Amino acid sequence: MADQLRIPDFEASSAGTRALVGYPIHEYAALVLEGLGGDVSGFVSRQLTPRIASSADLVLAMTREHRDAVLERAPKQLHRTFTVVEAARLASEFEARDVAALAELRSRLTASESIDILDPMGREAEVFAEVGEQIAGLLPPIMELCRRSARLAE
Repeated sequence: MADQLRIPDFEASSAGTRALVGYPIHEYAALVLEGLGGDVSGFVSRQLTPRIASSADLVLAMTREHRDAVLERAPKQLHRTFTVVEAARLASEFEARDVAALAELRSRLTASESIDILDPMGREAEVFAEVGEQIAGLLPPIMELCRRSARLAE
């Protein structure tokens, strides 16, 4: 998506809050990611560290629990850390102009709204596929937000 939107210097990476370090990507996750056009070559799981979290322009977590774990490691990233659902909704429904605006708009989300994405680990391939499709559907407004943020930074 970053290539299609011509986002300069875009880099995405992954780290887990409870990752088993050094393992390859789960076979079902690999199938889903490749089916969506992703590249799993060279993937090795790693544990989220304060340094990784602190160096990110935007941190996306699957659940509130994961988001909170990120903030325990890097509390100064509060204004840059969201669940994927939060970021997508703020970018699309509330028309965040850039990544910085996400934090300003966060209060518009109600606490009762479902903002977690199901963790497919330990489940069937179909669940991985459903979760992959859900995430893929949430990414376009986030990627557009990243594109706008990159333009403002130029």
